Amino acid sequence: MNRKRKPLPSLRSDAEAEKFVTDADLSEYDLSGFKPMKFEFAKKEAALNMRIPSALLSAVKAKAASKGIPYTRYVRMLLENDISHSR
Repeated sequence: MNRKRKPLPSLRSDAEAEKFVTDADLSEYDLSGFKPMKFEFAKKEAALNMRIPSALLSAVKAKAASKGIPYTRYVRMLLENDISHSR
């Protein structure tokens, strides 16, 4: 059965979102536009200063922009992914 799914409503507050998720049958809605989201809770108490070629920095910034995230977060994600996959 290939039925058309409803678009998600516009939710203006956390309270509206909580009520919607509590009451709605999410299988009726089109969730195809959702992307995985990673929340950062750890305090960032250390800094990293690197010197890299400007072309590499430009490429990193472009890649981050294409993903819709700040380039510093993108670099941190790359580091986290590499460390977690090399264990």
